[in-house]
Amino acid sequence: MSTRDFIEKDYYAALGVAQDADAAAIKKAYRQLARDLHPDKNPGNADAEARFKDVSEAYDVLSDPKRRAEYDEARRLFGSGGAGARAGFPGGFPGGAGGGQPFDLGDLFGAAGGSRTGGAGGLGDLFGGLFGGGGGAGSARARSQAASGPARGQDVETEATLSFEEAILGVTVPLRMQSPGTCPTCSGSGARPGTSPHTCPVCQGAGVTSRSQGAFAFSEPCRNCRGTGQVVDDPCPTCAGNGVTNQTRTITVRIPAGVKDGQRIRLAGKGAPGRRGGPAGDLFVVVHVSEHELFGRKGNDLTLTVPITFAEATLGATLTVPTLDGNVTLKVPAGTASGQTLRVRGRGVPGKGRPGDLLVTVEVAVPKRLTPAAEDAVKVLEAELGDPRPRITAAVQQQGGAR
Repeated sequence: MSTRDFIEKDYYAALGVAQDADAAAIKKAYRQLARDLHPDKNPGNADAEARFKDVSEAYDVLSDPKRRAEYDEARRLFGSGGAGARAGFPGGFPGGAGGGQPFDLGDLFGAAGGSRTGGAGGLGDLFGGLFGGGGGAGSARARSQAASGPARGQDVETEATLSFEEAILGVTVPLRMQSPGTCPTCSGSGARPGTSPHTCPVCQGAGVTSRSQGAFAFSEPCRNCRGTGQVVDDPCPTCAGNGVTNQTRTITVRIPAGVKDGQRIRLAGKGAPGRRGGPAGDLFVVVHVSEHELFGRKGNDLTLTVPITFAEATLGATLTVPTLDGNVTLKVPAGTASGQTLRVRGRGVPGKGRPGDLLVTVEVAVPKRLTPAAEDAVKVLEAELGDPRPRITAAVQQQGGAR
């Protein structure tokens, strides 16, 4: 939304509320109009659709206290929208643009770029840069000095693929990347070795120039030095005068223990070097973790599935199972059911607090083929154990067999 919209549109009239209406009244009016004008309720009605957009735009401004205050200030300074806004102050600006004729603020804002209020380049910056005096030039000069002074380096993002063990236990990895850096030939000055930049003769190093047009003084970045205040007559052949080149570098990064697949790790100060003595940016490493052939992960716990025999499940057993940092013994109680999970505390993912656990799920292994002797033994065992599902059998008998 442009500054010109702020001046020319009457948002209070669009919602049908008074200028001093409170937030509740504005919200109520918007809801009623939005229901009546919604395109779903008025298919094919171009006028209703246009009004719906105007109402939505008005509510977007008036429902935000900060933007509403800026809108009210603009209307107070330049009239109440429409012709008043385009005419500026009554009678125009004596001695101003057009020799005292009405000054077209709409054209002025359009030339100024129509920056949205509420952010960088809002009403305050716009007016400060347009009206004469030290304020506008000072603001532009301050911005130019900020642009030509020390600048923080860019943030850099890269990716790293780790094995499952490396992600769980932590690892130090070398990362090779390309990022902007200080030109090694000119050390960031932008000038050919043996030469130096000199003060811009147009702006005298200020980085901004001013020009007058009637009652207005316009301040803008100096075109000769592009707002830097310095001119390079003989550019560096490596960086073409920019002072920065894309460089390949390898850095060693410590990945902490317990990182997850897809996690984004921030390493402060490991990004691109700063310019003109500014601090370096940050490095963001997106971690990809390979799957493990035995282990899985559930939060901070590791998971492991272990097959056991029918005898081990029935009689109980002591098993030796692996972890990521050695073996542990695990006692399987007699009568353990297939699919039951046993917990080994403290052998999961390490962390700042208590480490996670190892969750071992046991599954009874059923042989697919038996020797004749084994079949006879199983049949004998089956007769000894009896029916494992007496309630189901009783229900079947009560129903009188299958149908």
